[in-house]
Amino acid sequence: MLDELRAELGEALVTAPAALDALRADKSGRVSASAPLALVEARELAHVQAALRWASRHGVPVVPRGAGTGLAGGAIAEQGELVVSTARMNRILEISPDDELAVVEAGVVNADLNTALAAHGLWYAPDPASRAISTIGGNIATNAGGLMCVKYGVTREAVLGLKLVLADGRLLELGHRTVKGVTGYDLTALVIGSEGTLGIVVEATLRLRPLARGEVVTVSAAFPDVESAARASAAITASGVRPAALELLDASATAAIGEYLGIELAGTQLLVQTDGASAGEEADAVAALIAEHGGVARRAADAAEGERLFAVRRAFHPAMERLGAVLIEDVAVPRTALPAMFAAIGDIERRYGIRIPTVAHAGDGNLHPNFVVPDAGAGGHLEVPDHVWAAADEMFRACLRLGGTLTGEHGVGTLKRRWLREELGDDGFELQRRIKAVFDPAGIMNPGKVF
Repeated sequence: MLDELRAELGEALVTAPAALDALRADKSGRVSASAPLALVEARELAHVQAALRWASRHGVPVVPRGAGTGLAGGAIAEQGELVVSTARMNRILEISPDDELAVVEAGVVNADLNTALAAHGLWYAPDPASRAISTIGGNIATNAGGLMCVKYGVTREAVLGLKLVLADGRLLELGHRTVKGVTGYDLTALVIGSEGTLGIVVEATLRLRPLARGEVVTVSAAFPDVESAARASAAITASGVRPAALELLDASATAAIGEYLGIELAGTQLLVQTDGASAGEEADAVAALIAEHGGVARRAADAAEGERLFAVRRAFHPAMERLGAVLIEDVAVPRTALPAMFAAIGDIERRYGIRIPTVAHAGDGNLHPNFVVPDAGAGGHLEVPDHVWAAADEMFRACLRLGGTLTGEHGVGTLKRRWLREELGDDGFELQRRIKAVFDPAGIMNPGKVF
């Protein structure tokens, strides 16, 4: 069977043991029990189509993969599976300043795209903390957000159209190049966030924004506890101020980041960035609200200092990796419920004796609690003991009680499958499974993920 595939793909088919072993894990820390059958390092659309036609013909499961930076175990592979990677499909095919759009292959790295767009005075807004290493295809697979999405939207708001290779190798062209378009069902939006279960995204048409954001002002604030910082955050968004970014780091998170960067960081921190013509006035309003809620605010001297402050926030995940194995979670609640969600996490932390450093995209209620798992396995690979899963279960149930959702941007992958039905309900869960079957009748696309 592999000889047949190699005849079509040549060097794009990889079976070297070391290369296959690396596909057992992603950034979630989860590791599969065994290496996959083979890897297709697609360089062009024809490679992806040939791989899927072959897999469909022989009933071989397919795991789509980009840079492998996912945090939910959605791109890990195991015995008998074919991994199809789009990481080498990294061409920027078109940049249209007049239409404010770009057409890119799935393997283009998020930050590389913005470097290329800057020369045209344009900007692609979704900016996950992994933007320096994550690909557009991976961002689409999980509907990635980031620090700026509170004002500028997540990936779904920035994608106009997609090219999707179906399980049988057919190419589906979805969406449009126009700003508006409502012809038929919105299959583009359906594919975004589908985690490789419906097909493989090979190309995307992206909505861009003018690079000029006017004045950019950053306010940092220290708080005596995380609940008061969360109340301040909710008050800021309720006031009508629309910050470009609003990030909250609890004391445990700042301590870990400070240790990682070798700098002094103290206590719970709130980072707020405003931009545009009224950035200065909005920053003043933010500072006043922070003071009302017991925080001490400081305005960055200039934009460069502001970027340094946000670089500290972006160092959270590398700082967590230094602690050993970490169960990285991603829940979202209504913004008014942020204080209650932080209180619930603190209560779980105390009762289970587990360290749970937490940061949040507080402007949209998206929290990232990180369960530090001591003695979790060799090499930092994640083997989560029962009491940690029990603590996570309590956290998810608290989130749902507060009107929240199990994942804001990381996806379900393998980490959250057990709770999916509880959020969707029986009818919603079964409807989603039937939708998958329409795209993938044989069930070969990323099996074991999400469902």
